[in-house]
Amino acid sequence: MFTGIVEELGEIVAIEPAGDSAAITIRGPLVTEDAVHGASIAVNGVCLTVVETADGTFTADAIKETLDRSALGALRPGAKVNLERPVRLQDRLGGHLVQGHVDGVGEILSREPGERWDVVTVSLPADLSRYLVDKGSITVDGISLTVVEAGADRFSVALIPTTLALTTLGHKAPGDPVNLEVDVVAKYVARMLGDRAAGPLDGTG
Repeated sequence: MFTGIVEELGEIVAIEPAGDSAAITIRGPLVTEDAVHGASIAVNGVCLTVVETADGTFTADAIKETLDRSALGALRPGAKVNLERPVRLQDRLGGHLVQGHVDGVGEILSREPGERWDVVTVSLPADLSRYLVDKGSITVDGISLTVVEAGADRFSVALIPTTLALTTLGHKAPGDPVNLEVDVVAKYVARMLGDRAAGPLDGTG
């Protein structure tokens, strides 16, 4: 479980295809300082399992399902990524409950710069729109954000200076893909109300 509060801006070091999967090596000295084999680290909102660590980097395997249903497959060496370690029970919940299970991939549609913040509009897969409300929570590339306006096929968020400076959303441009995870509470509510129209509600990781 994560909170969507990015700890470190990491960098893709290498991607080694292995049939229908890939081994991804990522530089992140902060998140690897206490990482061990089998630990979880969220990479752009995707929960990955650490296979090995070395000199401030870690390697994780991404299976075909993860590559197909997230934007990780579009990354290349040198790309910046948002990194977060799992929340501990004694930690403050600064964002919202994030599972690290991507529900869909959106695309940056536009950026509207302000004096101190940007308003960014992101496309939204149609089957996810029911889970978004104005002022609700959404995870974009692993970042916990508040929805400004929720539409049928898009939503907007306001990025404060800290988010612009310390995450990948500070430099992503229209056309760039982003991983989306909707609020898990909204998914449970939909399930309890008997909403089956959206199909599987557990996302992928």
